[in-house]
Amino acid sequence: MLAEKALELIAELQRTIDSTLGPYNEDTARHVLEEMKALFEQNQKDVSATVAGENGLFSGVQLRHAALERNKRCLLAYIYNRLQHIKKMRWEFGSVLPSDVKLNLGEQEVQWFGKYNKLLANYMRSIGDHGGLDLTQDLKPPKTLFIEVRCLMDHGEFETKMVTLYC
Repeated sequence: MLAEKALELIAELQRTIDSTLGPYNEDTARHVLEEMKALFEQNQKDVSATVAGENGLFSGVQLRHAALERNKRCLLAYIYNRLQHIKKMRWEFGSVLPSDVKLNLGEQEVQWFGKYNKLLANYMRSIGDHGGLDLTQDLKPPKTLFIEVRCLMDHGEFETKMVTLYC
């Protein structure tokens, strides 16, 4: 059946949506890509035959094209959702993933994680003073609305909506 393996990838994604990330299913993804290649080649052959004068092949081309699009959508959804999960784990675990999680990643996902780490580190170094700002600290907002402020230099009188402060 057309697009059956692609649907298996989506079903696998649904099973692991709230739990830990399962191993990358390279065999099924490769099978989907091979099916897409075969469908594309068959479409090319039928289009060439239609140009040469044969009729009645258009509905087959449409069916295979729809299967190609479905396979593409399913494969991209599988990859995108895995990358979003990996991105979320970067913020939870930091720049080094636990070994059990890393074993579940494919080679390209490990490379993507490394590039994402570098981009995030470069961005954090570029903002703020004295070596940057660590965005991975204090991910949850404070429970109180008020904060304590300490002045490092005397700036005189400073007015806020609530009170007048002297620094």
